[in-house]
Formats: sequence, C-alpha cells, structure tokens
Amino acid sequence: MDIAAERIERLHDLARAAAAAGEDDRAREYVRLARRIAERNRLSLPREFRRFTCDRCDAYLRPGKNARVRVQDGHIVLTCDCGAHARYPYED
Repeated sequence: MDIAAERIERLHDLARAAAAAGEDDRAREYVRLARRIAERNRLSLPREFRRFTCDRCDAYLRPGKNARVRVQDGHIVLTCDCGAHARYPYED
C-alpha cells in the first residue's frame, strides 16, 4: 500500500471518529481532504468510504443521526440530511 492509500485510510478513521464525537465540520474536512488526495494520485476511494460519505455535501454519514436508510426493491437507499440520495444494490 502506498503512502496516499494509507493517508486515505487514516483520514477515513479520523472522519468516522469525528462524526461519532459530533464534530461534523471536522469530519467533512477529513472527507474533502481524502477525496482530494485520491484525485491527485488517481486512486479510487475504498468502498466503505464511498458508501458512508455524501457526494453532494461531503458529510460522513451516520445512519440514524444524519442519514436515513431505506430498503426498496433490491436497493438500499441512503438519504443525507442535505437531501442527496445514494442507491446501492443488494442481493438477498
């Protein structure tokens, strides 16, 4: 694993911890920084990171706190407080 990937993983852990502590602005900055590092180094973000961040407002999503989770017709629908929707397929 190269330095950029390690940095992204570390920022993911920091964003999760900041969101759990209620520091949403700090978590948002960690998400933005991780995305910028991934873009500059042409890396894709890990799946767990992509699933728990909002594409529109860069918030770290915590179901029940700042995100709503619903199951519809073979999809999981995540709705952020900003109104953005993300749909992910699942199989039974």
